[in-house]
Amino acid sequence: MAAGPAQAAPYLATGEIVTVSMLLGVLSAAVVSTLWTVRLRGRTETTNRDLKAHLADARHTVSRLHALIGDKNRRIVVWDGLSQKPEFLGELPPETGAPAADRDFLAFGRWMTPASAGAIERAIETLRAQAQSFDLIVETARGEVLEAQGRVSGGQAFVRFIALNNLRAEAAELKLERDRLVAALATLQNLLDQIDLPVWQRDAGGKLSWVNAAYAQAVEAADAARAVSEGRELLPTIAREKIRSASTYDTPFRDKVSTVIRGNRGFLDVVDAKSPTGSAGIAIDVSDAEAVREELARTLKSHAETLDHLATPVAIFDGEQRLQFYNQAFQQVWGLETAFLETKPGNGELFDRLRAAGKLPEQLNWRQWKENALSVYRAIDTQTDLWHLPNGQTLRVFATARPQGGATWVFENLTEKVALEARYNTLVQVQDETIDHLAEGVAVFSPDGRIRLSNPAFRALWGITEDEAKPGTHIRAIEQACAASYDKPDGWKRFAHIITSFDDERPSCQGVLELRTGLVLDFAVIPLSNAQTMLTFVNITDSVRVSRALTEKNEALRKADALKNDFVQHVSYELRSPLTNIIGFAELLKTPTMGDLTERQAEYVDHIATSSAVLLTIVNDILDLATVDAGIMELDYSEINLTDLVDDVALQFSDRLQEGRLTLEIVAPDALGTIVADPQRLKQILVKLLSNAANFAPEGSSIRLACRREGTDFVFTVSDAGPGIPQDVLKTVFGRFESHGRHSGAGLGLSIVESFVSLHNGTVTIDSREGEGTDVTCRIPTAAMPAVAAAE
Repeated sequence: MAAGPAQAAPYLATGEIVTVSMLLGVLSAAVVSTLWTVRLRGRTETTNRDLKAHLADARHTVSRLHALIGDKNRRIVVWDGLSQKPEFLGELPPETGAPAADRDFLAFGRWMTPASAGAIERAIETLRAQAQSFDLIVETARGEVLEAQGRVSGGQAFVRFIALNNLRAEAAELKLERDRLVAALATLQNLLDQIDLPVWQRDAGGKLSWVNAAYAQAVEAADAARAVSEGRELLPTIAREKIRSASTYDTPFRDKVSTVIRGNRGFLDVVDAKSPTGSAGIAIDVSDAEAVREELARTLKSHAETLDHLATPVAIFDGEQRLQFYNQAFQQVWGLETAFLETKPGNGELFDRLRAAGKLPEQLNWRQWKENALSVYRAIDTQTDLWHLPNGQTLRVFATARPQGGATWVFENLTEKVALEARYNTLVQVQDETIDHLAEGVAVFSPDGRIRLSNPAFRALWGITEDEAKPGTHIRAIEQACAASYDKPDGWKRFAHIITSFDDERPSCQGVLELRTGLVLDFAVIPLSNAQTMLTFVNITDSVRVSRALTEKNEALRKADALKNDFVQHVSYELRSPLTNIIGFAELLKTPTMGDLTERQAEYVDHIATSSAVLLTIVNDILDLATVDAGIMELDYSEINLTDLVDDVALQFSDRLQEGRLTLEIVAPDALGTIVADPQRLKQILVKLLSNAANFAPEGSSIRLACRREGTDFVFTVSDAGPGIPQDVLKTVFGRFESHGRHSGAGLGLSIVESFVSLHNGTVTIDSREGEGTDVTCRIPTAAMPAVAAAE
């Protein structure tokens, strides 16, 4: 029993120890935990007190910032990262025009100017994408100025819009104005650099401070900066001193200055304006205008001299209807005093003076007639009228309004023309009466085969009516109408071939026709002038009627030939006057004073002048031949220096040589001496021969003129390297209307040469070889000076 308790005591003691230990551990943990909790609680209270203090400070700061932001003079837009939804703080004054609603504020284009809206949108885009700050001055649609500041902070982008106070707004406005002025100045300088007029700017000391590119080119500088740095002056010293002394703030300097431009002497129209900080000038190159003005003065003088030598009266009035120019023909036709004309009377005053002198046509209503005549100054087209003067003259009046104001009056004297027309009409009537009363049948056909006229005898012989042979009827219709009387092939078909043939030679032919009616007709086909053809038919049924018909025919032919010569002579003289007027007016149209012509109009005027000159030459040739044929041509003998004559002909023929790309080779001794002959006719001989050689000579070849003296005779030979003339043609080269060159003409040249050489008692020969060229040699003997010329 005693052993049991003794053994159990250690066991209990160990269990108690474990329990006590565990309790002690728990108690220790509880104590430690309690101590940590107390300490943590202290720390938490301290932290809470600090946080409350910081929160109070933050709330105070936020309140202060809100109070600051809440100012009505600024508004802030904040973007958090890349968020598209911004936050808006503050507001702007209503007078700025900025919308109060957040959703409308970023629509800058609605309340800012286009330039400012574009600038702020680009700046915000760059701020948010690249974190690039900016400071801008923007302008609202109401004209108010705002300052915009863009910044990035803590991952946020914000833009602050500030409504500026008076001083800052004024400074911002001045900055905007400065920017506008700088841009405008840059634009203006860029514009001035692009124009071709030299422009410069000087400082208060008169030194160049800026020039444009045209100025640099004018002074031959590398560029504008070099021209300024080197001080290259465009104007001479005298001109600059004159500008400095004459220019004022109110009156700029304006004058024309002579200077060197790009190395050449020229004229500049200079304008130089003075300012408080210096001066600025611009120059216009008027060198071409000065040259044109001088050329215009020379042209006007030449124009006046040309008009003064015209046989046609001309008078020019200015915009105030006062006389500015008149030629001698005008003064002579109206018999006006020079002293009166030099007072430059008005057009109406001139009419009144002429009416008072009884020189104008009598009018029932003078005032109305005068107003109609003076209406040309308001008219667009040329006015034409016929004036039958009390002295028996007939004038055709052309009145044309001038483009620059005023009018030109041209008076064409038709007195001789009217008389010639009356005589011509009388001759035609006599011709018609003569032909109508001829016993032989006569019919005249035009080159196209249409009948021009026929007499009753022609219609009676062929048994056709007047309607079947009316003018304009074709020869084929005549042939069908006459077929009942005669239808053999050698009849009307032969006539039609001869009449409509294009052969250069139009020989006449004759023969006998026997009609089915029993009549025997003697016919003749006779070529007339103007390529017309006359058919004559004579009834030779019995010998008596044949004799009578032949007599009448010969008389009719003689009258027709005389009428033809008279007709050619009168018509040729009649053509010369209007041709001279056409040539004169064509030259007048080409002068600048008559107005500018288009390229096509100028070409047409040149064609008119050239064709008129050619036609005038042909008319003169026909007149010369008609004068020779009539035996009334007289030579005007004088002593001629042959060397001068040859030189004059060569100069006159130079244009024709250039046209055919030919050269003229003159072979003559240094001194040909003199000869007594008609200089005008001798010159015509040389020109006609050279023109004939030019027609045959190939392009690029040479024409040779060899001159020599054989005793007292003057011998010259014109040679060409053309194809030569066939032997059968040589027999007819001196015939009239013969033309074989490539430049077809009237064919009168060699005929005139032969006639004029014969009048000088000389000789002309032709030596031509086919394929080798042609030589024409003339021998002109010297003549004795007329007694009158010798006395003089």
